[in-house]
Amino acid sequence: MSKSNALQFLDIPRFNPEKKRVDIRIQEYAEIYANFDSGRAESQAGRCLHCGNPYCEWRCPVHNYIPNWLQLVSEGNIKEAVEQSHRTNSLPEITGRVCPQDRLCEGACTLNDGLGAVTIGASERYITDTAFDQGWKPDLRHVEATGHQVAVIGAGPAGLSCADVLTRAGVKVTVYDRHPEIGGLLFFGIPEFKLEKSVVKRRRQIFEGMGIEFRLGVEVGRDHPFTSIVDQYDAVFLAMGTYNYMKAGIPGEDLPGVYSALDFLISNVNHCHDFEVESSDYISMEGQRVVVLGGGDTAMDCTRTSIRQKAASVTCAYRRDEANMPGSRKEVVNAREEGVQFLWNQQQVEIVGDGKVEGIKLVTTELGEPDERGRRRPVVIPGSEEIIPADRIIIAFGFRPSPQPWFADFGIEIDERGRVVAPAEAEFKYQTGNNKVFAGGDMVRGSDLVVTAIWEGRQGAEGILDFLGV
Repeated sequence: MSKSNALQFLDIPRFNPEKKRVDIRIQEYAEIYANFDSGRAESQAGRCLHCGNPYCEWRCPVHNYIPNWLQLVSEGNIKEAVEQSHRTNSLPEITGRVCPQDRLCEGACTLNDGLGAVTIGASERYITDTAFDQGWKPDLRHVEATGHQVAVIGAGPAGLSCADVLTRAGVKVTVYDRHPEIGGLLFFGIPEFKLEKSVVKRRRQIFEGMGIEFRLGVEVGRDHPFTSIVDQYDAVFLAMGTYNYMKAGIPGEDLPGVYSALDFLISNVNHCHDFEVESSDYISMEGQRVVVLGGGDTAMDCTRTSIRQKAASVTCAYRRDEANMPGSRKEVVNAREEGVQFLWNQQQVEIVGDGKVEGIKLVTTELGEPDERGRRRPVVIPGSEEIIPADRIIIAFGFRPSPQPWFADFGIEIDERGRVVAPAEAEFKYQTGNNKVFAGGDMVRGSDLVVTAIWEGRQGAEGILDFLGV
């Protein structure tokens, strides 16, 4: 690399993809960020310092070869860049859109200290989108069929990533999912202003072209007995996610007008894509005063969806301050731009109303000593109670696993939190108490990021390959 290129980060500032104007984007369910053109992508990728010990790569849960594919982008070599990207990541066009890069790769970038981190997420998205536009498909001509067959239950990021790795190793994979489309919460939970569903459908076409078979609208244990799957396949990978929402545990939580984040988000996707069973399944916030409880990305998804549903007002209440919220900083910025009001250091104590939601009682907090995870605990300030008027409350505190009643019949153990016990350190990674059954993603780790689910799906596939002797 020449000296001028090595110092490119001094001459070219960080540039974020252009965003749609607020007045336009709140009227539609569509991604708000534009894609880079080739010139912008190459110049931004060229800002990378190619550190000898790249912190971005270590901070990335799938350990993407980030400096390597940034170099290829700067050279205009998309064909090799997309191959490099897929060596560690089964869904790069999706993580490029939904990962909290500010807390992961970009947050760890050496240039993040004053000069502006390299725009890694936008570059990752650019690579795969451009490659697809150029007709790229995975080349599996060298793959030899092993004769083994594996079933994957759950078509979310963990299940899809497991299927990807197994297929590339010559294993025939069939994926079962109870939803009518693949993606799990990628399709039914994440709103389209962050991830348009055409992106997920395009990935389905890629996977089907690789030979992965999808059996959708099938709930294992209800529509299809698990025993027949265990008997039919050489191994099974469970990737069923987390769908039980964490409750607030306060009076009034059962009042009409209180909704879980996931129920709300899924109903909106079903409504927009004609998957509704009944029209009454749609949860509308139009004309309502909405309060969202929580400070993660799911809370931001709920606030911004409510804005697009034309709520009268949308407020987000979080018990810590803005600096200590768990969500992506850019999502908070986007929500604030779109009209969401934030109440920091406010903790819920009661949902009030007579037969329906009429408001929420909050108390002010201040941050005290760190808890066992190192986060400062919110401490209630006495005498600070106040009631905020509201017509609808959305609870976005996260999700817990949904263990199936048939787990015990097949030696699939769960822990005290309902998570499937499938250790990464086992002889065959992510193997459950049943030798033929493996598991990964949120149902093992607990609710987490898309990218961590991808990592565990890929690692689970490696465990299965070792178990099969492939």
